[in-house]
Amino acid sequence: MKKTVPDFRTENDEREFWATHDSTEYVDWSSARRVKLPNLKPSLRTISVRLPVSMIQDLKILANQRDVPYQSLLKIFLAERLARERRRAS
Repeated sequence: MKKTVPDFRTENDEREFWATHDSTEYVDWSSARRVKLPNLKPSLRTISVRLPVSMIQDLKILANQRDVPYQSLLKIFLAERLARERRRAS
């Protein structure tokens, strides 16, 4: 018999609870299903990156050709490269 998950007053209370408890004592993960959350937005953090002016100009030209904002194109390029590096490391 699984333990009952307590009711939490705040998200912080829940976070503290799960940091010190094993979820397998409370949840039957064998019956869990994957779900998609299409409206969930990933958390973002603003960073500052110094790039050569010529690189930014090239990026803006490419972004204009694809009709996307240059910062979005930069995120796409980074995501593609990170995925490639993760595959290579596996």
